[in-house]
Amino acid sequence: MTTTWFITGTSSGLGRLLTENLLARGDRVAATLRRPEALDDLRAAHGDRLWTARLDVTDTERVRRVVGEAFAALGTVDVVVNNAGYGVLASVEEASDEQIRRVVDTNLLGSIQVIRAALPHLRAQSRGRILQVSTAGGQTTYPGLGYYHASKWGIEGFCETVAREIAPFGLALTIVEPGATPTGFGASLDVAPPLPAYENTPAAATRQAFLSGRFPVPNSAERLTGAMIDLVDSGATPLRLPLGPDTYADVRTALTGRLAEHEAHRDVAHSVAATATR
Repeated sequence: MTTTWFITGTSSGLGRLLTENLLARGDRVAATLRRPEALDDLRAAHGDRLWTARLDVTDTERVRRVVGEAFAALGTVDVVVNNAGYGVLASVEEASDEQIRRVVDTNLLGSIQVIRAALPHLRAQSRGRILQVSTAGGQTTYPGLGYYHASKWGIEGFCETVAREIAPFGLALTIVEPGATPTGFGASLDVAPPLPAYENTPAAATRQAFLSGRFPVPNSAERLTGAMIDLVDSGATPLRLPLGPDTYADVRTALTGRLAEHEAHRDVAHSVAATATR
């Protein structure tokens, strides 16, 4: 059966690869990106199974218009993939106000507005699901990526809430958490000018790992997009899907560490209850 997908950020990386693989197997794709001409080759090869539109997810009015046009043109959308993203490599002091706004506007507010625009259409058709592309950095952190983490932790909290709110309508949302993958993300990072004070610090080490190409990228982009497609095909609707041995290990370490710290404060937590005895 043909599945219809709406995907943001399809000019390169996971968005482009996912679009290619879906079209190759006969699905329909509404692909949005800032430069639609980047998909001219796919349009020539796949005809009307590929619908494209110019979209910058930081433009809320255009998000609403493009989402509505996609549903109208295709009749139905089975899967909405929030994939567009932006990263800035900087310590918290080094980033400019413009860089901070862009990462939050793209990864957090842009993703929120795509979901808000799609939900009335999904509810009207009484079926559908959302895949929110996050990262291992939605549950763990690396120095030098603080603003990226702020946006990804924020969208994960938002999506947990959305998943619970839309379940009564027969809709589902899964947060997809890819690990480091050779998609060009590292090369596309916006890098802030370094401050001398941060030399020989963890933030500087992260910067050097990315800029030198030494940051480990253990995952296959082809297998990662395949796992996303397999998830949809299976009908399973987990809240989160960790993808990559690095994601699994890093998130597990973060979660067990937080749980241990949480348990260490059990007594003080209970001590402030109104019924506590001293």
